[in-house]
Amino acid sequence: MSYSDSLSKTLEALGATEGSRMSVVKNGRTYVGTLMPHHEFSAEDVLILKMKSGYNVGIRVTDDTTVEMLEAPAAPVRREEPVETREGLPRLVLIGTGGTIASYVDYRTGAVHPALSTSDMINAVPEIREIANIDATVLFSIFSENMNVENWQRLAEEVAAQINAGADGIIIPHGTDTMGYTAAALSFMLGDVSKPVVLVGAQRSSDRPSSDASSNLMACARFCTGADRAGVYVVMHDTTGDDSFAVHIGSRVRKMHTSRRDAFHSINAAPVAHIDASGAMEVSADGPRVGSAEVVARTGMERACALLQYYPGMDPALFEDVFMRCRGIVISGSGLGHVNSNMIPLIKRACDNGTVVVMTSQCLNGRTNLNVYNTGRDILSAGAITVLDMLPETAYVKLMWVLANTSSVEEAREMMMTPLAGEMSDRRTVDV
Repeated sequence: MSYSDSLSKTLEALGATEGSRMSVVKNGRTYVGTLMPHHEFSAEDVLILKMKSGYNVGIRVTDDTTVEMLEAPAAPVRREEPVETREGLPRLVLIGTGGTIASYVDYRTGAVHPALSTSDMINAVPEIREIANIDATVLFSIFSENMNVENWQRLAEEVAAQINAGADGIIIPHGTDTMGYTAAALSFMLGDVSKPVVLVGAQRSSDRPSSDASSNLMACARFCTGADRAGVYVVMHDTTGDDSFAVHIGSRVRKMHTSRRDAFHSINAAPVAHIDASGAMEVSADGPRVGSAEVVARTGMERACALLQYYPGMDPALFEDVFMRCRGIVISGSGLGHVNSNMIPLIKRACDNGTVVVMTSQCLNGRTNLNVYNTGRDILSAGAITVLDMLPETAYVKLMWVLANTSSVEEAREMMMTPLAGEMSDRRTVDV
C-alpha cells in the first residue's frame, strides 16, 4: 500500500488493511466501502474505496475527515479440491506463469491475483475435464514484462520434465505482452519436441463478462487432444467475437494490438489451425506429428545480445559501446533491412571484432534483401547477415540461443541463416 505516511499511520492505528470495510466522513457526506490498494495515478493522500455499486471512489483525507474501520477483511479460504481422473482420456498439464488468464478476482478488494492452486486453474474451465485429464502447477506468477531468460530456462526444463513424465500436451497460461518472446525461446530450447506445447493468454481480465480466458483455454485443450501436431504454438482468438480461434507457430506469432481479442497474428506464415466455438477444427498446415521421443531442453542462452530498432538520425556514437560489447546484435532496419550509411562503419567494426550482426525488417511482413540497393550491399560487405522473413524479436531470441550452442562465429552465422523451428522461409504464398 503506497498511501502517504500520515494516512498509512492512520490506517495502521485502526488496524485497517486492504479489504477492510471502512466508513469515511468528508464534507458532511459518508462513504462506506472496501479499502482498496493505493493507485499509482492517485495522490498519496487519497483513500480509495470500492462502493457497493462496484465503482471505486477516491476521498482526499484532510484534518476534518473522519476515517473509521467497520469490519476487518475475512481471511480467504482456498481449498484444493480433488480432481477425478477419467480412464481413456489424454493427460494435459497446465504450467502457470502468471498473466490475466491464470488469475482469479478477490471480490473483497477487487484485485486480480494469480491462481494459487491446481483446482483454481482447472475449475476455471470445468468443461476441459470432458476431453482430458488435467494437472496443473504454478511455476511462477509474474507480469509478462518481467519474464527473463531465467524464466524461459526454468519453463523449458519444466515442460521437458512433464512430457518425459507422461504428459500428452502442455498448456502454458502466460501474459500476452511478451508471449511471442517466450514462445520463440521455447521453440529453440525444446527443438523437436514430441508433444504439443501451447501458450495461451487473455486480452480481457477474468472479472469482466467479456473475458476470453476460459474460451482460449478450451481451444488449447481441443488443439492438444485433437490435432495430432507436435511443436510450440500460441492459441488466441482470431476474431473480436467468441466464434473462432487461431493456432500460431510459436516462432511466427506477434501481438499486433494492445487490447483487441484478435491481437495475435501469424507473420509471414498462415496459422496452423482454426477452431470454432463448437470445437470444430480445421488443421490447414502440415507439421510434425505427435510422437513418443524423450524431450531434451537445451537451455543455454548468451546474454550479451541486443535488439535495436533503426531510426532516421540514429547516431552511431551513441551505440558504439553496445556494438563493441555484445556478442550478437539484431537490427530491425527499414524496408528491406537498411540503416543509414553512417552506421555501416560501426557494423563493420563489430563484425571484425567477432560480433554476429543480424539484419531484419521493422516492416515485419516480407523478407529482408540486402542485394537490391547499394546501402544493403554495403551492409553485407561490412559482415552483417540477413535472416529472410524472421521476426526481429524471434531473431533476437534465436541469436541468444545460437551463440550459446555453437563454438565459433562462423557456425553461429550459419545456424542463424538455417531454419530450426519454422521461424523463417524463402517462400511466399499469396495469402501471407
